[in-house]
Amino acid sequence: MQPHPHAAYHHWDGSPRRPHPRRSLRVAPTSPSRLLRAGQAGRCRHCGHRLEWFHTSTDQPIALHPLEVATQAVPASGRWHLSCGTAYPGEDGSAWCRIPHTLLCPHHPAPRPLSPPLRAALSQLALRTRRRIDAGTFTPAPASPATPKAPAPCRPARPVLQLFRIRYLAAHPVDVIRCVAQTRHRNRCPHPILAPAFPGTWALLPTGPAHGQLALPHQTMAVYSLSHLPYGEQLRWRAQRCPAHAATPGAADVTLPDWEVFDPLLHHEHIHTRLPNTSLRPR
Repeated sequence: MQPHPHAAYHHWDGSPRRPHPRRSLRVAPTSPSRLLRAGQAGRCRHCGHRLEWFHTSTDQPIALHPLEVATQAVPASGRWHLSCGTAYPGEDGSAWCRIPHTLLCPHHPAPRPLSPPLRAALSQLALRTRRRIDAGTFTPAPASPATPKAPAPCRPARPVLQLFRIRYLAAHPVDVIRCVAQTRHRNRCPHPILAPAFPGTWALLPTGPAHGQLALPHQTMAVYSLSHLPYGEQLRWRAQRCPAHAATPGAADVTLPDWEVFDPLLHHEHIHTRLPNTSLRPR
C-alpha cells in the first residue's frame, strides 16, 4: 500500500483548503495621518533603541518612546498623547503618557533633572547601548564632519527648498527625492517627485533671521524656489508625492517625508553661496 500525496487544495485529512484573501493596508480618507503603522517604527542611529515616529499638529514629525510612562514621573513639558495617529503635546487625563525619545536617549543630555523612574530607565538604556557597542552588534552614527572650506558643489547633496514661503532642508538632491506613497505591491514608490511640467527655479535669496535669534549678517544662499508653482503643486511637494500618487489620495505613506524646517544656525553647513551650474532633470 503506497501513500497518495494529498492535493495542494486539500489538507492531509482531505478537508478542503480555504485560502484567506490578502487584503492591502489602507488608510481612512478622514485620517489626519497618512502614515502606515508599519512605517512608524524605527531605531535611533545614536543609541540603537526602538522609537516610533508620529505626525504632530504642526505637521512636524516627532520620535516617541515606544512604551507608555506614568504621567506623574514625567515633567509637564515632556508629556505627549496620541489621538487618531497624531501626537499632541500635553496629557489627555489618563495616568499614562508618551515621552519623546530624546528624553531617554543616552546620546542626548537630559534637559533637566529626571525623576527616579526616568533616571533608572535612562541608565538601563545606556547600559544596553554600551553592551551592544562592546559586542560589535551596534555602531553609533558618526559625528558630522567639519565643514570643508572648498567652494560649494554644483549639485547640493541636501538642498534648501522654499514652499509656501517656508524653507525646508531636503535629505537628498532635488532630482532624486522619492515619493513616500505605497504601491500596489506594498513597496515604496520608486518615482521622483520632480515633474518636468512644473520645475522649480534656483535663486540666490537672503539667508534671513534665525528663529528666536538676532538677524544673521547679510548673506545670500542658493534656494530651490517652488513658490511660483500652483497651490496644488506646492501641496504635492510638501506631501512628497509623485504626480501619479498625488491624484490617488487613498494611497497610504510607508515613511515620513524627509523635510526638515531650515534653520540658518543649525544647518549652516548646507548654505551654498552660489547657484548650481548644471540643470536638474529627472533621471
